[in-house]
Amino acid sequence: MGVLDDYLVNPDISLLDKTRIQAQVLVPVMRALRAELGRERADALVAKALRDWSSQVFAEIGQGIDGPPGRKFARMDKALAEATLKEVSVDMLRRDREAVEFDVTSCRFADFFRSLNEPELGALLVCATDIDIAAAGGDDVSFTREQTLMKGAPSCTFRYKFAPRS
Repeated sequence: MGVLDDYLVNPDISLLDKTRIQAQVLVPVMRALRAELGRERADALVAKALRDWSSQVFAEIGQGIDGPPGRKFARMDKALAEATLKEVSVDMLRRDREAVEFDVTSCRFADFFRSLNEPELGALLVCATDIDIAAAGGDDVSFTREQTLMKGAPSCTFRYKFAPRS
C-alpha cells in the first residue's frame, strides 16, 4: 500500500488520468456555477472547496506516517514525485541537506488544463498539492513557488528549504 493511496484512489490509474477524470466532472459544474453565480463568486466557491479538500486529504495522510514532520514531508514528496515525474520535465538546480531547488520546464497537467482554458482549476487540482505536502513538514520545511507553467510562466519554480537537523 502506497503513502498516497488515499489521494490517488486507484494506484493503477496514472495521476494524469485521474486528473482528467476529475476535470470531466468539475469543468461542467464550474461552468454551470459561473453561469448562475458569476465567474468571481463561482470560482471562489470552487477554490475554497477544493483547497479545503486537498488540505484535509494531505493532513490525514501525514497523520498516518510515523515520525517527525520532516519525515512525513519526505515520504509524501517522494510518493508524489513517483506519480508525476513521467508527466513533467525537471531541471534540478540544487539538492542537499539544506534545500532542494528545481524548475519544471514542461508539464502535461498544465498542457491539459490550458487546452480546456481552465488553468485555475488545474492549479487547484494539481499545483496546490505541493503546498499541502510541504505543510506536512511543519516548521521543518518551507516551500515557495514564484511561478507556474499552469498560469503561463515559462517554468514552475520549486524552492524547498529545510530546517537544520539536530
